Formats: sequence, structure tokens, C-alpha cells
Amino acid sequence: MLMTRFILVRHGETVWNHEGKYQGQIDTPLSPVGIEQGKLVAEALKNVSLDVIYASPLSRSFQTAEMCANFHDLEVIKDDRLLEINHGKWEGLYATEIEALYPDLLERWRTTVVDVVMPDGECIEDVRQRAMAAFREYAEKHQGQTVLVVAHDAVNKAVLCDILEIEQNHFWQMKQDNTCINVFEYDRGKWRLVLMNSTVHLGFLFSGVEQKGL
Repeated sequence: MLMTRFILVRHGETVWNHEGKYQGQIDTPLSPVGIEQGKLVAEALKNVSLDVIYASPLSRSFQTAEMCANFHDLEVIKDDRLLEINHGKWEGLYATEIEALYPDLLERWRTTVVDVVMPDGECIEDVRQRAMAAFREYAEKHQGQTVLVVAHDAVNKAVLCDILEIEQNHFWQMKQDNTCINVFEYDRGKWRLVLMNSTVHLGFLFSGVEQKGL
């Protein structure tokens, strides 16, 4: 089996990211800042040889992926397994509103993570299972190739925990800034992390951007 190389990117900033609203699977667009971030990550990857690009169908990820694809004459393939975690009844609410309605559950989400099923939504294990099914499929299908995947905060963190073989309760110890670049490989049945949460391409332009939401 030949090695498969993955470049995993988080989408650019949305207004809700900045405001601290829980967006989950609501299809929120990129903010003006997010569009500029997308252009910068696309520029950073333009000289990297990419063979295929996958993205969450939500526009914030798909549009970020399209900016990258424009330099490579590739189409972006949508995969529902890369959707952000379904926050259920939390979607569209500010963190302060969720805290007022579900204080205990939100505190558990912010700490232990693993035992939290959001009202009418998902738990992190649901996300891990569907996302890793996608990555294992990509690894088999694209042996010897480089695969760009553009997804979301919770998806990226769940995948990184899995490939490092650590429990999902380390979720909050993983940082995934908007348009960050992660690189890892799948070789002879093993995952190997090469780079995590690189934002060098953003320079100082967005170094002060505060990101509060998912």
C-alpha cells in the first residue's frame, strides 16, 4: 500500500464564529475576513501538488475549498460525512443563551465533551465515526496521492484525536484556527501527524482575530 498524504484545512471565518454563535450545520457564509483568509490559504497551497479535493457541503467549507481548487484545475467533491457537528437546539444561539438554558450540559461540553449529546443533535463520537470512515476510504482510494480536505472545527479535532490514538476528551487541547493547515499521512496501516494548526500563511493580518464559536 502506498502512502496517502492529507492536508486538512478548517474553513475561513464566519460572522457567527466571531460573534460566538453556535452554527453547527446551519449554512452560514464566510465573512469578509473569512474570504480573505480563504484567499491566503489558497495562495499558500497553490504550489503544492494536489490530486483530489474533498469538502463539507456547507458553504463556508466548500467556498474555502473552491478557492484552493482554482489554482489546481480540480473540482471540489462534497462529502456529507465532513459536516460540522449537529448542535441541535443550540444552533443559532449565542454561548450566553445556551448557558442560560442548558448550564450543566454546556459545562460538560466545554470540559469532558465525550458524554455530551446535544439536544436533538450529535455527540462527538458520532462525528468521529463518520469523519474517520471518510478518511479511511480516502486513504484506500487515493494511495500515493495528496488529498486536500476542507472541514470544520469539531470534525478536524475529532479526526486529529483519532489519528493520534488519544481519547476524544482531549478535544479542547486541540486548536483549529480558521483556515489552519494540518498535514498527516497514512502509511502501511498507521497514521503519522506532520503539521498541526499552521496559520503562517495568515501572517500578521488576522493575528488579532478572536474566534469564539464553532
